[in-house]
Amino acid sequence: MAAATKTFFKPPLSSVAKSLTPSILNSPKLNYTPHSSAKRLPSLTIRASAAAFPSPSDGASQAKSPEQFRVEILSESLPFIQRFRGKTIVVKYGGAAMKDPKLQASVVSDLVLLSCVGLRPVLVHGGGPEINRWLKQLNIEPLFHDGLRVTDAETMEIVSMVLVGKVNKDLVNLMNKAGGTAVGLSGMDGRLLMARPNPNSAQLGFVGDVDRVDPTMLHPLINNGHIPVIASVAADEAGQSYNINADTVAGELAAALGAEKLILLTDVAGILEYRDDPNSLVKETDIAGVKKLIAEKKVAGGMIPKVNCCVRAIEQGVSTASIIDGRVQHSLLHEIMSEDGLGTMITA
Repeated sequence: MAAATKTFFKPPLSSVAKSLTPSILNSPKLNYTPHSSAKRLPSLTIRASAAAFPSPSDGASQAKSPEQFRVEILSESLPFIQRFRGKTIVVKYGGAAMKDPKLQASVVSDLVLLSCVGLRPVLVHGGGPEINRWLKQLNIEPLFHDGLRVTDAETMEIVSMVLVGKVNKDLVNLMNKAGGTAVGLSGMDGRLLMARPNPNSAQLGFVGDVDRVDPTMLHPLINNGHIPVIASVAADEAGQSYNINADTVAGELAAALGAEKLILLTDVAGILEYRDDPNSLVKETDIAGVKKLIAEKKVAGGMIPKVNCCVRAIEQGVSTASIIDGRVQHSLLHEIMSEDGLGTMITA
């Protein structure tokens, strides 16, 4: 029987994800090719028969069974589990990963798995498409200024209802169904976030920035294995509600919690050195490198606030921040459980 080769990057994150879902059992073969990186570990090659999981009738007594593959894959993930066990990981969730049911299920299962192996994930979410859908149902035209939602009093009411009352609770329900223990919150709960008006409030209305963070209420939840799911709305001292960019909320929460890692799920592969060349992904850079890319206008448009959010979080003590492609299934596992990662990692 012809031999097929399965090459893992150590540890093989993409395969970890697949091994934890039933689809692996029906796959004729497994292939994973890591991105190039200057910091790769030596690869590990596992040989199996041409049929990845032969049936007993094949007579392939030496071929690895699905159970053996699963055990080996999990065993190779051990160094990464040990590295991040007990560490807080803040994830900003949005974009295609929020709209596509398969991608949504992937994110939910990744978060539950990470929690089960000892990491302490915190999820921050927006919900722009869902807000737009409800605004249109109410015959309210969504308006934007410089990429930010114009939020008058009527729109702010809809934003609060959709993000806190629907999107947040839907995510909590999905995580609990997947075996996690999620708790839904907003920035208003326990004065977790205090807001202040955005400098452009005359044009934007009730769009705010984070004035301060008090994570006191999150510590007992995280310490007891719960997954906080936080909607990106908050109020000021007078009780006025504000819509706040979810990237900003995630970055400020990561800093306040002393998180090991901040991860932004986006609809792009990461930072591209040349915007029109998808193969020019910047795998890793530091704060000085990011500022250089901005100065050279290689980071522009909607990527600038994301990058600035990462830089601010790192400057406040977060170890690393990553911008990864949420359109890839199990991208969270790939980013955390592999040396190579998936998108762009920014360090101090």
